[in-house]
Amino acid sequence: MIEQKEITLKPMSKGFHNIDYLISSAFSKLPNIGMVNIFVKHTSAALMINENADPDVQVDLKALLNKMAPEGAPYYVHTMEGLDDMPAHFKSTVFGQSLTVPITNGRLNLGTWQSVYFCEFRDYGGERRVVLTMYS
Repeated sequence: MIEQKEITLKPMSKGFHNIDYLISSAFSKLPNIGMVNIFVKHTSAALMINENADPDVQVDLKALLNKMAPEGAPYYVHTMEGLDDMPAHFKSTVFGQSLTVPITNGRLNLGTWQSVYFCEFRDYGGERRVVLTMYS
């Protein structure tokens, strides 16, 4: 069986936001065994699975990304949407727009310290659309 939902995320601040609960609650019930694909429909936002216990991980990820793609760098050509736009496109390319997570015993089968994060790379990204496709 395949079930698909498209959800709208409210505007979020720049950073990494745990969305495990949004994925789990989007469906009336998760299957005993299956998979869920999470896809963000934007080119300046992304998804990742990462550490959920120590917030320093997100602080360091942000610092590394900002070093790799600083805002307002003079060599950017694509600048019409703001100083944060081109770096956001680069960062979303590094992380990607899609993840697939196994479902076991009606729960996302993530590691002990793992969570799914929505990565907002714009200062004012606005609402974001995410497609969730569950396979059981």
